[in-house]
Amino acid sequence: MNGQPSTQQPRPTPSNKNVIWISGLLISVLLGAAVAWLGSHGSLTVAGVPVFALLIAYAFVLNWLAFIPSFLAHTEKYFDFTGAVTFISSTIGAIVLSGNLDARAWIAGAVVIVWSIRLGTFLFRRIHRDGSDGRFDTMKYDFWQFLMTWTLQGLWVALTAAAALVMITAQTKVDFGFVGIIGLAIWATGFCIEVIADQQKSKFRSEPANKGRFIDVGLWSWSRHPNYFGEILLWAGVAIMSIPVLESWRWFALISPVFVFVLLTFISGIPLLRQRSDARWGNEPDYQAYIKNTSLLIPLPPKQT
Repeated sequence: MNGQPSTQQPRPTPSNKNVIWISGLLISVLLGAAVAWLGSHGSLTVAGVPVFALLIAYAFVLNWLAFIPSFLAHTEKYFDFTGAVTFISSTIGAIVLSGNLDARAWIAGAVVIVWSIRLGTFLFRRIHRDGSDGRFDTMKYDFWQFLMTWTLQGLWVALTAAAALVMITAQTKVDFGFVGIIGLAIWATGFCIEVIADQQKSKFRSEPANKGRFIDVGLWSWSRHPNYFGEILLWAGVAIMSIPVLESWRWFALISPVFVFVLLTFISGIPLLRQRSDARWGNEPDYQAYIKNTSLLIPLPPKQT
């Protein structure tokens, strides 16, 4: 227009979008393969194959199998549930295949299973109560995007559970000791914070007087995302428990809480929720004051106005 070149970028075509989704899928698989290779150093083996590598491959395959009926039905109702099942079954598989277990391995398996059952049940009930998850409104009709999402969940399990799986499959056995106790205490603290925050939010939403309001009571008056803080803290505890048995390339397992932190604070957790919250309450003075005076993540006393 007016003889000037257009600066508007062309909208991605379906084929271009497919390239993006397929590329993301392949990168996820390659990262999963890297995790499997790194964690296989010092891992117990079955028929010459590292148990750790078998479990990482299993995490991806299980999510791909669950993707098939979910895409055919265009539903996300079993996405979070499948994630929890992947954690539980991978951990049980590690225990069964490793065989030579010590106190550290049993405790690592127990904390992952307890967390998985609690979170999986909570998310499964929520999706069936609410009916749908807005994140999947369009992607569940797009084959490659939806497949990439399920693949990312396999990678999420692999990276998040890495420290726990390293402990269970480790050839090296070390007494649980003081470091293990510290890690377990941190896990328990994070777990309690996450549970309490989720219960407070569920109770808040169940009261008719709070319909359409944002939560700003209980732990949520000290942090805008106390459940995420608890999640990060508990995986940090698991990573600390694993330190005495880390060696060689297995030190990569300490990436577990770092990955959870980055995922929740920069990618799929806080940014998405902030976008939705701003769209819903962004013009309300009470919400603006809440954002200004309340810690983003770490529970802290609210600022005085």
